[in-house]
Amino acid sequence: MDKRVGAGFGVLILRDGKILLGHRHENPEKADSALSGEGTWTMPGGKMDFGETIEGGAMREVMEETSIKLNSLKVICLHNNMTEKAQFLTVGLFSDDFEGEPKVMEPDEITEWQWFDIDKLPTPMYFPSEKILVNYKLGVFYKK
Repeated sequence: MDKRVGAGFGVLILRDGKILLGHRHENPEKADSALSGEGTWTMPGGKMDFGETIEGGAMREVMEETSIKLNSLKVICLHNNMTEKAQFLTVGLFSDDFEGEPKVMEPDEITEWQWFDIDKLPTPMYFPSEKILVNYKLGVFYKK
């Protein structure tokens, strides 16, 4: 089995006490994640490309996936996420300063975007996104 190591990010976008989550395609080949996650709810995010900054990559992924333009964002946490096939260093970021409304830009990967009350989240959640939410609520940067 070919194992993969990489870096990526998830962006917690907050508006009026609600966060933006996308529903990953049910088909594992379309859900497009080395960490699995088909059929789960996830924050916008993705893999870092060679040569880009964390913030630049996060802004690019959010724009590609949702058409939302982030005006500012900050790093809020760090996680080591692993499955049998892959291991990713995941950087959690936060933004409440953005322009636009979410649109499904990659329908083969994410089937819909919705705003959810931060205390009433859908299930199942994509586990890296869930970890970012826990850290955000606890105000903790890194937790084993």
